[in-house]
Amino acid sequence: MSWRPTYRSSKFRNVYGKVGNREHCFDGFPITKNVHDNHFCAVNSKFLAVVTESAGGGSFIVVPVSQSGRLDSHCPKVCGHQGNVLDIKWNPFFENIIASCSEDTSVRVWEIPEGGLRRNMTEAVLELYGHSRRVGVIEWHPTSSGILFSAGYDYKILIWNLEIGEPVKMIDCHTDVILSMSFNTDGSLLATSCKDKKLRVIEPRSGAVLQQASCKNHRVNRVVFLGNMKRLVTTGVSRWNTRQIALWDQEDLSMPIVEEDIDGLSGLLFPFYDADTHMLYLAGKGDGNIRYFEITTEKPYFQYLTEFRSPAPQKGLGVMPKHGLDVGACEVFRFYKLVTLKGLIEPISMIVPRRSDTYQEDIYPMTAGTEPALTASEWLSGINRDPVLISLKEGYQQPNQLAFKAPVKEKKSMVVNGIDLLENVPPRTENELLRVFFRQQDELRRLKEELTTKDVRIRQLELELNNLKNVSPNNV
Repeated sequence: MSWRPTYRSSKFRNVYGKVGNREHCFDGFPITKNVHDNHFCAVNSKFLAVVTESAGGGSFIVVPVSQSGRLDSHCPKVCGHQGNVLDIKWNPFFENIIASCSEDTSVRVWEIPEGGLRRNMTEAVLELYGHSRRVGVIEWHPTSSGILFSAGYDYKILIWNLEIGEPVKMIDCHTDVILSMSFNTDGSLLATSCKDKKLRVIEPRSGAVLQQASCKNHRVNRVVFLGNMKRLVTTGVSRWNTRQIALWDQEDLSMPIVEEDIDGLSGLLFPFYDADTHMLYLAGKGDGNIRYFEITTEKPYFQYLTEFRSPAPQKGLGVMPKHGLDVGACEVFRFYKLVTLKGLIEPISMIVPRRSDTYQEDIYPMTAGTEPALTASEWLSGINRDPVLISLKEGYQQPNQLAFKAPVKEKKSMVVNGIDLLENVPPRTENELLRVFFRQQDELRRLKEELTTKDVRIRQLELELNNLKNVSPNNV
């Protein structure tokens, strides 16, 4: 498309993307080939997590973000799921805690030891069961430390209170698969995009739908809140099958404020918004480029800046939190790009060119840190608070915080020969059904042999007992 010419002055007009050197890339990762529309990558200032290709269940690899280079072929994995892993997200407040969801209908919370994994991890801190079908999307609450949202293919969103390890609310207003979720700054509103072509703004604690848009001309795929601007951005497809973005007023979804066509490609567009710089990044699945815009409150709203170009197509992208960026290099955003064909993960830094080496306060305002503003019980009681802000000027030091404590739950089980019948998920595919069938046949065969052996032993004991009875009167 041809972008409108503009002469508006902007400090981010010359932002450019810089790919990390080869020694800063992560090589040899067996990146998943799953076609589910997700990033399959999560990153924070400590760890990089990537969903991998595996047989007999789902797994993902966690490595320290400082240990770049080629991955060891025997690298330990997180491999407790019984189905493919569809989404992973780091807790924004406890950087050793990661949540994952899977085709096995479960959501699991894992605690990664300091320094990374030393052996395969199969035991999760929490195993959360509540969905009747596979779980496709998870999101942490932006201000509360113990609230996790999960969206499943049963068309429901569950709100989990991790302080008790139970679901506390079910949002049941969708009529098809939920594609994405996004929170406003204080987490008091939840926006969702759905396969039923509707965009919704929901009050999560009550489950009430505050606004709803039926998108006929703009088929919504992904939605993201624009911080405190009271606006939403969606990416989707027009009626002519061109990719486009749209801007909405969160208090009136009757019509989009503006729509912009992007191109005619078919890959899904992922939006990433930086509330500190008001920059919107658009990355298409299977594309090699990343476009970026500056969002304004006045026309033309979407101020196109430029794009980062690369010949390698991206499977997904992870985003580094603000406190993990290199402030000295004027880095304002960092992607971790999955290149499936090469098994490669490339860091891409978005840099504002500046001549001075001093701290640039105008591009680094106060930003959200790793200290929660609310506990789970406080948020559930109806309290809203903005995130606890920090400055990046003196090199951010994380506050001393309590370790994540999972609730101790009494575990009910029905164990038969080492198999927990209550914990094992029923088979969902023909191959799984055949495996279970043959396993049961082997178990029946073993039980029959054991029963025959015991019958023989019983007969032998009965004969010995009779012999003893016959011998004892003669001795008398």
